[in-house]
Amino acid sequence: MENKKKNIQLPCLDDFLLNLQSNNYSKETIYNYERDLNVFEEFLKDLNINFDKVDKKTILNYKAYLTSQDRKTPKSETGLKKLSSFSINRMLSSLRSYLKFLIDMDYKSPISPDTVKLVKTERKNPRISEFKEIVKIIESPMQFEKNERIALRNRAMFEILFSTGVRISELINIKSSDIDKTGRIFIMGKGKKERFAYLTSRAKKHLKNYLEVREEIDSPYLFIPYRGKNIHIKNKKISPNYLQEKIKKYRELLGINLPISCHSIRHAFATYLAESGANPAAIQILLGHESLDTTTRYVHASDRYAERIHRKYHPLKE
Repeated sequence: MENKKKNIQLPCLDDFLLNLQSNNYSKETIYNYERDLNVFEEFLKDLNINFDKVDKKTILNYKAYLTSQDRKTPKSETGLKKLSSFSINRMLSSLRSYLKFLIDMDYKSPISPDTVKLVKTERKNPRISEFKEIVKIIESPMQFEKNERIALRNRAMFEILFSTGVRISELINIKSSDIDKTGRIFIMGKGKKERFAYLTSRAKKHLKNYLEVREEIDSPYLFIPYRGKNIHIKNKKISPNYLQEKIKKYRELLGINLPISCHSIRHAFATYLAESGANPAAIQILLGHESLDTTTRYVHASDRYAERIHRKYHPLKE
């Protein structure tokens, strides 16, 4: 007789998500929590385990499940690649927050949140692209885009990414009203934390070039998508996937082997500032990091910088 999956549901999940919303978490953060908990829900269904029967061994098996390629995505599809330790810890943290919520609300939780231990993260030496390669990527839309409006728009976006070090989510949410005449941009960052980002003269020039062809369109967003013959869809904004795919395409056309993404451009922004002698505390403010520890991971000195320091300060350098 076929063993049918139970209809497992996490109790009070809607209440948990409502709690996040009432505490002013962003829609994106709430979506991420829901997606991560849906993965745990699917895991329990696969094993036919009711939530109230979850124990320490269940959590151990769940961690093993997350590290395998047999796991299912939130859409119940087989994972295409192994999750990084950082992604696994994010999913475990979501589960831990959910369990803490149940206890705080005096609901029944089968295990303590402290039972959910995070996995050890790998420490990789950051690979920062050569400065000239970053510049080639930034300038590439003018070389590869046939549509002038799209070329100028993409060029302006890349210029702002490297000028400010903003996150891709912050870039696509910039509104025209967020930029003042001096080139200062008001950014609403993670956790609704406000800060300012600053345009270089070069970035201001390319933003001006884009604005000259953008036209007055009924959209609050600075960068707008086009469909067909430059037709803009009202109130739509650029997709993060669009930008990532464009960078990948430009990189391949340029023959650059080292992967470059919007995030690595942000990483390069911080690293090159640090190599030029910028104060880590100032870089922390520019990146919008809560902790200086996070910033120091971003500005991990490159091999080139370490070599220069070695040659300059070693006592037996002569």
